[in-house]
Amino acid sequence: METLNAAELLAALGHESRLAIFRLLVEAGPGGATASAIGEQLGMAPATLSFHLAHLSRVGLIAGTRESRFIRYAASYATMDELIAFLTRNCCQGEACLPKTACCDTIEKRRADLEKP
Repeated sequence: METLNAAELLAALGHESRLAIFRLLVEAGPGGATASAIGEQLGMAPATLSFHLAHLSRVGLIAGTRESRFIRYAASYATMDELIAFLTRNCCQGEACLPKTACCDTIEKRRADLEKP
């Protein structure tokens, strides 16, 4: 991942509403959630929600899939994984310095956590 791309992703997550949407979708898992469910859970007006969903989609943090009249949004775990890897690459010269992320410090561990029921 290039620095400019990482900066764009971080800027998108730098807004309180977009961060809340992204976290909700990460927690929802690969199945994601419909726009109406997201708006309901976050108490967000449809127009505002649509604006933020479009921004997150444009930078590649989420993706939408049409289901009849609805769009189901899901977090892009691959993009999130690349961003985390970019942020932690060569961290502390290879020393274990991030105790809160030790449980998910490899792609395999992060993916294993996602697959848990």
